Amino acid sequence: MASAPNLPPLREVIERHGLRAKKSLGQHFLLDLNLTARIARAAGDLSGVTVFEVGPGPGGLTRSLLAAGAREVVAIERDSHCLPALAELAAAYPGRLRVIEGDALDVDAATLVQGPAKIVANLPYNIATPLLVRWMAQAPRYASLTLMFQKEVAQRLTASPGSKAYGRLSIMVQWRCEANKLFDVPARAFVPPPKVDSCLVGLTPRPEPLAPAKPKTLERVTAAAFGQRRKMLRASLRTLGGNALELLEAAGIAPTRRAEELGVEEFCALARALDSREDPPPSTSSG
Repeated sequence: MASAPNLPPLREVIERHGLRAKKSLGQHFLLDLNLTARIARAAGDLSGVTVFEVGPGPGGLTRSLLAAGAREVVAIERDSHCLPALAELAAAYPGRLRVIEGDALDVDAATLVQGPAKIVANLPYNIATPLLVRWMAQAPRYASLTLMFQKEVAQRLTASPGSKAYGRLSIMVQWRCEANKLFDVPARAFVPPPKVDSCLVGLTPRPEPLAPAKPKTLERVTAAAFGQRRKMLRASLRTLGGNALELLEAAGIAPTRRAEELGVEEFCALARALDSREDPPPSTSSG
């Protein structure tokens, strides 16, 4: 869907407002409206949906989200120099763009969106992973998350057991979401171009996590296992304290396996076994 006819070209907006992507903020602007429209389409039907966007910059992707029919876009922008350009965009779409100046790491996205919601963003590289980890704790709140990452991070999010990219982030994301690489975006598509290519990832939250586990315990188990990923689990899990062999036996996992060989459900079994060991059920006695 085409953008509003009264909007000037993005390069003109950038020049008029003297905007420059800031390395300190991890900014890389997307100016190709064909590409931003493709990203908006990848997020699915946006009609009647509130879209949460991080780091809109001059508003290229924001334009496409509004043009695609988003009921409202709530955009968090830390760079105050971008606010006048975004204000012009808000005026072109009355009542449909809300811009909040601030750091996305200090904002609880779930409190800002009402009704059906999706997250769509070309994430600043320097905060992409911390933001994702935070959003995973609230994943069922969103219908989907369509996010741009460095290609290496995208590979980690979608990696399968047995691959070199498979690790802690793979497990914590796939535990709560179905994760799919949608399409690659070359470095030259950004201004300024980053040193690496990027990839758009689609995350569809599961109604319930893939298997029962406490988040903090699952994080502990994966940290221990992948902290020494080349070692067998009987060695790497010793950092959890206690008897690693007994823990593995309780979870039904062979002690000679390595972290990268275990699926998400198996890590959840380890987390449950660890909780059972540390918090045993109260004993009962007959009087």
